Amino acid sequence: MPITAASIADLPADLLGAARALQPRTVALRRALHRRPELGLELPATRDAVLRALDGLPLTIRTGTGCDSVVAVLDGARPGPTVLLRGDMDALPLSEDSGLEFASEVPGAMHACGHDTHTAMLASAARLLAGRRDRIAGRVVLMFQPGEEGFHGARHMIDEGVLDEQPEQAYALHISSTVPTGEIHHRPGPIMAAADTLHVTVTGRGGHASAPQDACDPVPAAAAMVGGLQALLTRRVGAQDSAVLTVARIAAGTTDNVIPETAELSGTLRTLSEPVRAMLHPEIAEHCRHTALAYGCTAEVEIVRGYPVTVNDAGAAASLAGVAGQVLGARACVPMEVPLMGAEDFSYMLQRVPGALAFLGARPPSVDPATAPPNHSNRVAFDEAAFPAGVATYAGLALAATGRG
Repeated sequence: MPITAASIADLPADLLGAARALQPRTVALRRALHRRPELGLELPATRDAVLRALDGLPLTIRTGTGCDSVVAVLDGARPGPTVLLRGDMDALPLSEDSGLEFASEVPGAMHACGHDTHTAMLASAARLLAGRRDRIAGRVVLMFQPGEEGFHGARHMIDEGVLDEQPEQAYALHISSTVPTGEIHHRPGPIMAAADTLHVTVTGRGGHASAPQDACDPVPAAAAMVGGLQALLTRRVGAQDSAVLTVARIAAGTTDNVIPETAELSGTLRTLSEPVRAMLHPEIAEHCRHTALAYGCTAEVEIVRGYPVTVNDAGAAASLAGVAGQVLGARACVPMEVPLMGAEDFSYMLQRVPGALAFLGARPPSVDPATAPPNHSNRVAFDEAAFPAGVATYAGLALAATGRG
């Protein structure tokens, strides 16, 4: 059953206040996770911290077998629909330079994308909802997910049965250090891009750098590919569509007087529609191979498919905006004009279940938006004052999806 205007209007008026009352718990869990970040699919300390935070609540809990996930189910007072709320838990492989008093204590790991905040907000939303079970006609599935940062954690959890609860709607929030604190930025349709990786090995014939005529230099071929790939996008992708191809790494040679045998390129392709994505894969491969041939070389091209386009269901996106407007006030809800070209593995969930993802702002008013360190920066800092808005929105979505209205 979709969220209705009546169920939104019926939301408790004290949700934001209740979320503020839980702020000490939310902050404590977030800071504990921030100090001890973990990467990928194996997050034993993070999983155990979540289990401790949920201890004593009337939840049915199970943990993953192939990854350190947590699924907690709250059954309401009466039968009804099922809604899923997701919070991801993993960190990024970089060293923190934020200067925070609770900065990462793990070398080479940092919660630079704010997944520690997602986890803490979802745990507090679970507590808030558990205290309002009498209002719930249905079931709330709380999905604590590892491996969002390139490890396809959502797909692993789907394979392990998170959809066995048969949710009819699914929602996620993603914090942003460049959006004003407490704002919810939302849109229907594509909100984040598909992300694929490109690897090219150009093979020529090595030789002495003083006699290039006696070799077959792969470096000019690789350099020509980079410029040609940018032209390919502008000639093959319509102006109404969006696509980004960035060659982020070029590697060749060992010293200044040797022409190498091979040169390597790697980069990322971002697209906002599956047809454009499908068209570009063979076009890119053909361009690289033909460019190599023009220089007397050969090219081996590999394009690895990553996360799909994150596509919000139009009705679910409107429901999310409606709930956030009711709970936080209409001024806190800001429509996004264009999608972001970053990628999200919540896309796997939205391929199976109607739902929506939105961005929660965590940039304090005192910070200049032009210089605020963005997500994935080693200096990023998220305003903890945003947490009650996230907790209340999570809880409001669950109550509106299962409520009496």
